[in-house]
Amino acid sequence: MRHAHRLLIALLLLLAARPAFAGETRDIVVAGGCFWCVEADFESVPGVTEVISGYTGGTLADPTYKQVSRGGTGHYEAVRIRYDSARTSPEALYALFFRSVDPTDAGGQFCDRGDSYRTAIFTGDAAERAAADKAKAEAQAALGRKIVTPILPASQFYPAEDYHQDYYKGTKRVLTRFGVIPQKDAYKRYRKGCGRDARVRQLWGDKAAFAGR
Repeated sequence: MRHAHRLLIALLLLLAARPAFAGETRDIVVAGGCFWCVEADFESVPGVTEVISGYTGGTLADPTYKQVSRGGTGHYEAVRIRYDSARTSPEALYALFFRSVDPTDAGGQFCDRGDSYRTAIFTGDAAERAAADKAKAEAQAALGRKIVTPILPASQFYPAEDYHQDYYKGTKRVLTRFGVIPQKDAYKRYRKGCGRDARVRQLWGDKAAFAGR
């Protein structure tokens, strides 16, 4: 599975690279359920230079995690993916995104339910919209099932609280139902317990982008 993951990423980056924009730093914004997991996934992609967890899509200014998770703000848990356009492109990143989530689920992702955990792509211009539409159509054809992930106009992105950033590799000890353990171990237990990778493998098989890491 790890070999298939590496081959898939390498192929997508090769096919979708756009050297005309070499050297530019650009961003895309996606929502794929728990932002800790999306951040961890995309920080492993060649050409991605930074991933920031945050909130977008709603109407409340400067939302907190508690407000967003409680519901009613319209915000999604999302990430801003910053990438080097000499090494990757929106087309490649969107293709990986669809293969890292359950885009058939309109009610949340995996064990996380509710509006803030839904999937979405937020596009800032016509080129991003075209790339997202193409990736969605190709993913739907590959999956053979209806994809419900919306493609929405970009809106204000609010970075999440500091403790959410790079949660997956944090060493701070936190209290969990498994006892007091390092943050990175709590993340691993959460991800496995939530069934994220199992569901992505069930849907996508050897095309699952990150589930075999």
